[in-house]
Amino acid sequence: MFHTRITELLNIKYPILQGGMARVATYRLAAAVSEAGGLGIIGAGNASGEVIREEIRKLKKLTDKPFGVNIMMLSPYAEDIVGIICSEGVPVVTTGAGSPGKYIERLKKHNVKIIPVVPTVSLAKRLEREGVDALIVEGTEAGGHIGELSTMALVPQVVDEVKIPVIAAGGIADGRGFLAALSLGAEGIQMGTRFVCSTECTAHQNYKGAIVKAKDRDAFVTGRSTGYPVRALKNKFTRHFLGLEKKGVPFEELEALNAGRLRLAVEEGDVEQGLLMAGQISGLIRDIKPCREIIEGIIEEAKENIKYLEAFLNGGKSIG
Repeated sequence: MFHTRITELLNIKYPILQGGMARVATYRLAAAVSEAGGLGIIGAGNASGEVIREEIRKLKKLTDKPFGVNIMMLSPYAEDIVGIICSEGVPVVTTGAGSPGKYIERLKKHNVKIIPVVPTVSLAKRLEREGVDALIVEGTEAGGHIGELSTMALVPQVVDEVKIPVIAAGGIADGRGFLAALSLGAEGIQMGTRFVCSTECTAHQNYKGAIVKAKDRDAFVTGRSTGYPVRALKNKFTRHFLGLEKKGVPFEELEALNAGRLRLAVEEGDVEQGLLMAGQISGLIRDIKPCREIIEGIIEEAKENIKYLEAFLNGGKSIG
């Protein structure tokens, strides 16, 4: 029912990608998502090339399904990781924090599908011209580093301007969001925060628990004054950081204060002084369960909602 150009391009069962979250998207999580019919993605973050090589090889022991690696283009190891991706036969690359332009030709020579994350129409159009295979269009609802436009507004604008497939990201965690993305013209979705709250995710249980407990307004943005806005859950650290921003503390001091905070949250489970990157959809997530249940639940809910809408359109049911 949900066969799209994305499922065909990536050779996956469902058009559902897992976000390449630094320190969170390990080989275990990526393998579980791929085994469940989606596309699991190892998040390279600022890890060295050899660390990512080992992650790739560990993943291959757990699944023979397609998977990807996310590269942060600002990472000092980006060049090394591109080389490792080519030599290890990784089928898909997603990119963020910069343009993959200078690597496109090299990756294509090794039959790697290239799917950058974009926050604007102009960047989407430029990357299409440069030859990428698809686009992840991410709205400001997402966790972590974000742009300014919402998923609802941005996705259809990009869809109208490009011919390659679009994957919607930001603010999606269930079958309703999945269907909404498809109705906007996307041919797949990417989820990050929902997959943090999976049993296979190795992030600290305290991190997962904070997302499950989060309310609708608990994921807010710091760093706007620096030009690098980040969405994370409210805690002592983010409140303190925001207060320093309002006082006009220099960028260098803020950057130094931020160093190591994600590791503190993900690995040590410090929910007050760590950086709990999470999207606005956190308020909708109420459980921690296996990736297969998450993905299959989304598909089943989407199917049920299609039946509901068909009944409504045929005059057999009212909405409300």
